[in-house]
Amino acid sequence: MIVAAGLTPAWQQIMRFDRLHPGQVNRAREVHWCASGKVLNVGVALAHLGAECETVALVGGSTGEHIEHEFQSLGIRRKWAWTHWATRTCTTILDVENGRVTELVENAGPVTHAELDSFAATFHESAVSAQLVVLTGSLPARAPNSYFRDLLANVTAPTILDIRGPELMEALDRPVFAVKPNREELAATLGRDLSSDQALQAAMRELNARGAEWAIVTDGPRPAWASSAGGIYRFFPPQIELCNPIGSGDCLAAGFAWATATGQEPLAAIRCGVAAAAENARQLLPGRLDPDAVLRCAEEVKFERVG
Repeated sequence: MIVAAGLTPAWQQIMRFDRLHPGQVNRAREVHWCASGKVLNVGVALAHLGAECETVALVGGSTGEHIEHEFQSLGIRRKWAWTHWATRTCTTILDVENGRVTELVENAGPVTHAELDSFAATFHESAVSAQLVVLTGSLPARAPNSYFRDLLANVTAPTILDIRGPELMEALDRPVFAVKPNREELAATLGRDLSSDQALQAAMRELNARGAEWAIVTDGPRPAWASSAGGIYRFFPPQIELCNPIGSGDCLAAGFAWATATGQEPLAAIRCGVAAAAENARQLLPGRLDPDAVLRCAEEVKFERVG
């Protein structure tokens, strides 16, 4: 079983406009609501890919109840730790004419020590029997930077971390199979410019030296990068007709975890992850992936060794 866990899910509003006019009244062509945020995107994607999986998240309020209802309707296995603070609401604005995507992000509310303890207990119930663990998303206010590291203290399954900042650097004190920040997140985490490929490769080597067996770095629609002790690789996603890119990085993590759990070696699993990200960007709602389409797309993902 793959466990996807995180503390900052979202209830997502997606608004599509023929053309957005800033500073004016705009009427949406269509509006959709769905469970989202990094951890829920990973959980939804894993379930749609057909993985045996469970989602563990911290939810609260009426928006948390909406998330529970959607996961129930989708038949996705889940365990919630409940918080007094309503799960945040985020909004995606799609401008069809210009192809622009704007994301309005509400930060997660603060949590209590008791709620953090409740999440940790819920997480460990699932992680003890997991084949693979994906920890993803940011920490809510008042959570210590060491929280993810402490969660991993008794986890024996291979772990994929899609986190950033000081909490990522502290979590690398534990054995980690893979880390998957995007380029901007990694630059902010290390506090230096990574605009050149040479600087990025050095940063990825640093993650490997800190204990990550694999470092996988996404860069929007541009090639993704991966490094291990065996080398540095660049992966080229296929050309697609873009619909909504939100959640594509999360789907890369899910696709990589799914392929790894089915026995694919890391480079092939990364190709599946890149394909899952591309397939996600083709559609409106995040994580609703077709496994056959992902596998077909993976055959189009080319890669090369660069170091």
